[in-house]
Parts: sequence; C-alpha cells; structure tokens
Amino acid sequence: MKIIGFIGSPRKDGNTAWAVHKILEGAKEKGAQTQVFYSGELNIKPCQGCLSCVKSGKCAVNDDMQKIYDALKQADALVLGSPVYMAQMSAQAKIFTDRLFAQITPRFSPHFKEENAGKKLILVFTQGNPNAEMFRTYFDYTENMFKMLEFDVKGLHVIAGTRNGPANERKDLDIAMKNIGASLESKTL
Repeated sequence: MKIIGFIGSPRKDGNTAWAVHKILEGAKEKGAQTQVFYSGELNIKPCQGCLSCVKSGKCAVNDDMQKIYDALKQADALVLGSPVYMAQMSAQAKIFTDRLFAQITPRFSPHFKEENAGKKLILVFTQGNPNAEMFRTYFDYTENMFKMLEFDVKGLHVIAGTRNGPANERKDLDIAMKNIGASLESKTL
C-alpha cells in the first residue's frame, strides 16, 4: 500500500506535522510505503477556475501540485492534516484541496478519473481550542465534501487543546495516531 501525507501547516515541526507523521509511522510499521508533502516547501498556486482540466483532463497551472498529482495517482490513501485557522482548514490545506478538482471530481463531471474513486482518506485537524466539538459543523462539511469527491473517508480526527501543550507530549495521542495509520493497511477498515 502507498500512502501520501499532506501537511497543510506552515510549521514543519508543529502539531499537525507530528500527527501526520505518527499516522504514517503506524502505516509504515504494517508495511506501507509513505511519502510526505509539506505545504511550506511547495509552490502551489490557487485554482484559476479556467476549467482547462474539464476540457483536457489536466490542470493548466504548472507548479508543485503536478508532483502531488503524480504521487496521488500511485497512492492508495491520503492523509490530509491541517491546523484549524479561523474555524476551518488552513489556507495551505484549502489551496491543496481546491486543486484536487483537476484530478478527482464527482461522477457528474465529464473528466472523472476512475482510478481515483474510492481512494482512502484520513483527515486530521489540530486546534488550540480544548473543545473538540467546537468546529464540528465545519469538520462534517469537509468530510462530506471529500465523500462527494468519491474519497473513501476512513476517519476524521480532531486533536484539541494544543495551546495547553504540544500534541507530541500526550502519550495517548502517540498510540492513537499510530493505530490510525496501522488501520489503513487493514483489509477490514
């Protein structure tokens, strides 16, 4: 199994990066091949709304997203991590998500790519607010949007209360995140 991790945080060593790495570590321990993309190291431009992808099946914007498209094509699963900024995913994660339109679109689109249907997805959000349900409406919306894009959403996980201490200092999270990754390799997930 090949799993791609996308860290939609400008902090390479922050809570979101730690969570995505732990999930991938759990998957790797079960034999998965993993690859990580850091939004802060990539030049990804916003979708231009040109609809070139509808006509040609390929995004017209030539930037680092092309590397991610290639990796996603080979991947069985995606782990998308984002901190919660202004009650939603970060701008970096949003640009990435918007650019998925060129590759993964619902069946009513003329350029649907069959190989992307049913790709497993884990969503992980980190937030300073200690109430994990604070932004539930947004999290549910995001999960449903990915389901509409025909991802097989295997889980949405919220790590709350990171203002009170880094996620990597919470022993319960270390095991939980690795178990999430290990479950991606499972046939019963």
